[in-house]
Amino acid sequence: MAKEQIFIGLDIGSSQIRVVVGKQESELGSPSVIGVGESASAGIRRGVIVDIDEAVSSISESLEKAERMTGLTLSHAVVSVGGAQISSHESHGVVAVARADGEVTENDVIRVVDASQAISIPPNREILHVIPKTFTVDGQTGIKDPVGMSGIRLEVDTQIIQASVPFIKNLTKCILQAGLEIDDLVLAPLAASQAVLTKKQKELGVAVVDLGGGTTGLVVFEEGDLLLANILPVGSMHITNDLAIGLRSSVDTAEKVKLQYGQAEVKEVKKDFDIDLGKIDKQEEGKVSVKHVVEIIEARLEEIFDLVNKQLKSIGRDGQLPAGVILTGGGAKLLGIVDFAKKQLRLPVSLGMPGSVSTVIDRVNDPSFATAIGLVAWANEFLLGSSRTVNKFARKVLENDTINKLRHWFKSFLP
Repeated sequence: MAKEQIFIGLDIGSSQIRVVVGKQESELGSPSVIGVGESASAGIRRGVIVDIDEAVSSISESLEKAERMTGLTLSHAVVSVGGAQISSHESHGVVAVARADGEVTENDVIRVVDASQAISIPPNREILHVIPKTFTVDGQTGIKDPVGMSGIRLEVDTQIIQASVPFIKNLTKCILQAGLEIDDLVLAPLAASQAVLTKKQKELGVAVVDLGGGTTGLVVFEEGDLLLANILPVGSMHITNDLAIGLRSSVDTAEKVKLQYGQAEVKEVKKDFDIDLGKIDKQEEGKVSVKHVVEIIEARLEEIFDLVNKQLKSIGRDGQLPAGVILTGGGAKLLGIVDFAKKQLRLPVSLGMPGSVSTVIDRVNDPSFATAIGLVAWANEFLLGSSRTVNKFARKVLENDTINKLRHWFKSFLP
């Protein structure tokens, strides 16, 4: 590896676009954050591109801010993928070990992971990630890395994450038009987990709930394996929209009320008083009680965590994750949300603060930057091959996948 390596994480969210620039000065240790850029999202709804020109403009604004801070020209990035069009399911692959002496090689691992992709996929869907969970060699199960072992039959259980082809095309086009090459596309909550989870938590059993603006991401790990990855079509902007309707105010005023007076539970309101909307926005009139504001917030939060709990029930892990739930995303900063989530999910809950990189920039020590920081950590661990994990084999399998073909296809049309 070169003495100094630059990684860029681009988190394209429904409410904010964040760029984090990391620098790896040596092969030892984690990268350090040297610059950030942040701008309001435009042209993006629930994680999906709805206006290419506006989205390109928002991405470019974030990149320019990060370039001014670092003094670097940013030309490539690892990019987050969200949106409710994401789905995941388990698959299984089987191959015969190629070598005559029966020793499993990396090529055998690549072939068996590739075999697990031999599934029926609708024409408008494409594989985003193939993540190996455990391998089996001649009936011996639970193997994490089979290279060097001896056997005749090699099997693998994988988690396959799919995305909509039109969504990937539109996202890729926006990023290329903003002047960036795409190093990798990574599911947003999977990237967030890279920033906030420890190896021990993944072994015990843990979920990451990424409370974004238009969507809520969910990933679940147990025994180091990814059990579930999903995007729920509800986020913190839905709380703002509910407040705008309930208060009969503009969305901007509702957002300010949420940030200044919002909290998760009505019973935790210590002092009820009226909020004069005219003091928040001169164009508004009327008053509303804090209790009424919190009632609206609590109702939407109940829906979000009910959806999360249903997902956990679908894999038999509701109330049964020893390491609990880690909350990330901008919505995780709502006052009292940790205690509220504990009651709703019947699990230990804590805020996820990015810990996989070092930094002197205070802004990134925030749950809303977990995904962007995780993208930098992902680039360091998997793109450089510094990790000896089986995910590295999955990346080799996907080196020539449709996403890369789309990237080069769109590039050919750009000036």
